[in-house]
Amino acid sequence: MKVWHFSELAYHPAWEKLGAQLRNVVPNRLCDPKVAADLYHRYLDEWVLCDELGLNIMVNEHHATATCIDSVCTIPMAILARETKTARLLCLGMPIGNRFDAVRVAEEYSMLDVISRGRVEMGFVKGAPFEVTPANSNPADLMARFWEAHDLILKAMTTHDGPFNWEGRYFHYRQVNVWPRPYQQPHPPVWLTVNSPESAQIGGERGYVIGSLNTGYVRTPGIYAAYRKGAASQGRTATPDRFAYMAMVGVGATKEEGYGRANHILDYSRTALRVGAQFAFPPGYQSAAATAQALKWPGYGSGVAMRTMQLRNGRQVDVNSATVDEFIDAGICFAGTPDMVFEQIKAFHDHVGGFGHLLMMGQGGHITHEDTVDNLTLFSKEILPRLAELGRAARAAAE
Repeated sequence: MKVWHFSELAYHPAWEKLGAQLRNVVPNRLCDPKVAADLYHRYLDEWVLCDELGLNIMVNEHHATATCIDSVCTIPMAILARETKTARLLCLGMPIGNRFDAVRVAEEYSMLDVISRGRVEMGFVKGAPFEVTPANSNPADLMARFWEAHDLILKAMTTHDGPFNWEGRYFHYRQVNVWPRPYQQPHPPVWLTVNSPESAQIGGERGYVIGSLNTGYVRTPGIYAAYRKGAASQGRTATPDRFAYMAMVGVGATKEEGYGRANHILDYSRTALRVGAQFAFPPGYQSAAATAQALKWPGYGSGVAMRTMQLRNGRQVDVNSATVDEFIDAGICFAGTPDMVFEQIKAFHDHVGGFGHLLMMGQGGHITHEDTVDNLTLFSKEILPRLAELGRAARAAAE
C-alpha cells in the first residue's frame, strides 16, 4: 500500500473572523501576506519531510477560500519536483472543467513530469460546486467540458509528430504542440475523484485510479463495487492499486495524544462546507435527485450549507459536533496509538474489499508544525511498514 500525505494549506488565522462563510465572499484583506508566507514555507517543509519518511505527496487546489490557499496546485508541485528525490507527486486535483486553457494544463503537467524525472501523477477533477461561480462556468455542461478537456490533454501529451488542430465544442486550437513531452510514457498515471457509484463505474471502464474522499464505511463499498463492474465490462480486473481512500489520521504515543491531533485535523471536515447555500448547489451541477436530497440537509434554510455523516449503524451525526470516536466509527478518521491506527485502517481496508493507496491528511486545522512532524514521523516508522504487508496480502487475494 502506498501512502500519500495531504494538506489543504488552510489559512486558519481568518476562520474565527469569517464565521459561517469561509468561501467565495470572503475579503482577502483578512489574509496577511506575511502570515501566508510563513504558512506556505511551513507546509512545504512538511511535504519535503515526506521524502525522507518514505511517504508520497498529494496536493490539490481551491479558489477564493480561507480553507485552502493552494490556489494553483502546480506551483507547490513545481517546488516539490525540485526539492524531493523519490516521493511520487500527486495532484488531486486539477479542475479541468473550470480551466479555460486545457493545453496549458498539458504543458504544466508535462514540464513537472520532466523536472521530477517521472514522479508526477495527474488527478483530473470536476471541481467543487461552490467554485462554479468564481470560475464563471456553466454547471449544466461542466462534465461535457471536463471530458473534452481530458481527451485534449491526453492527445496533446501523446502526439509526438508535430502540431495537430483541435476544433471541439468547448476548445479550439489551430496548433497544439506540447514541449516538452512528458517523461513517463505514454503519459503520467491518471486519477479521478469519485463520490458516487456512477462516476466510479466510469473510472473502472477507463482503468484509472479512483480517489474516494471521506465516503466512509457505508458508501465506499458500493463505490468500489461499481468500479469493479466498470472494469469487468472492459475485460479488466480491478486490482487494489486502482483504489485510493482519503481519511484524516492522528497518531500519538498515547491514545489521548493521537485523538488530540486528529481533533485538530478534523477541522478540515468541519470547515469544508462553511459556504453560503447559494454557492453550494448550482443548478445543473448534479442530478435533480441529488440536489433535492442536499436541500434537506440541516441548516440549509439558514443560508449556510451544512453536512452530516453516516455512522456504521446508519445513524446521521452533524460533523460540526461529532466526536473523534464518531469520525472513526464513520470511517472518516483513523486515530490513537500506532497499534490502534493500524487496526482501524485494516478494519476499513477489509470492509471495503481492499485499496492500494491511503490518502492521509496528516495536517489540518490548528495542529502545530511540531505535532504535524511527530504525527508523520510516527506514522512512517510505526505504521507504514505494516501497511506494506497489508497491501501484499490484498494483491495476492485479488490475483
